[in-house]
Amino acid sequence: MNILIHPTCFPNIAHFVAISKAESITFETDDNFLKQTYRNRTYIYAANGKLLLNIPVIHTQKNRQKYRDVKISQETNWQDLHWKSLLSAYRTSPFFEYYEDELQPLFKTKTDYILDFNLKCFETICECLQLEINYLKTENYQKNVEDKFDYRFLVNAKTEEPIFEPYTQVFDTKHGFLNNLSILDLLFNEGPNALNYLESQTIEIQ
Repeated sequence: MNILIHPTCFPNIAHFVAISKAESITFETDDNFLKQTYRNRTYIYAANGKLLLNIPVIHTQKNRQKYRDVKISQETNWQDLHWKSLLSAYRTSPFFEYYEDELQPLFKTKTDYILDFNLKCFETICECLQLEINYLKTENYQKNVEDKFDYRFLVNAKTEEPIFEPYTQVFDTKHGFLNNLSILDLLFNEGPNALNYLESQTIEIQ
């Protein structure tokens, strides 16, 4: 299966279910940047429930801005805030310490563009999952594609989400199972079993 999909900020479960089943991956990098998408946000499971981690970006005065051209705003120390949020949420999870050293550099080194950061996230997560994947990037935008499964709709944070089988989460006794969170949630809770879980799931919109 060949897929077309967006590189997102610590992709959610749906993104990685699609990716884990793909024979080849092409990342969409030439479309216009839109707000309210997973391009610069992800959700984790914190003590009080679902928590948004949002990366601030610089919006230009232009009506349209290519995804590949959007810069990260460095006015706030968002990396430090996000890392502290992850520590608070997952330090008691079974596998946080197992992956901590691989992930921490993402929150210590500044990256200029959101696309570059998302690709770094993707490559790091693949290393953690021991998932060997080579990817291509689009060179121009096509509204309709015929030679690939088009999963670009998954980037929209407001679309209806696929429902996945529950797995154990740190605070599920408090708030129950939270569906389709960041891949980080699955990784910290399931560890080496995360890839098996992804491969066993299907993307079906309920």
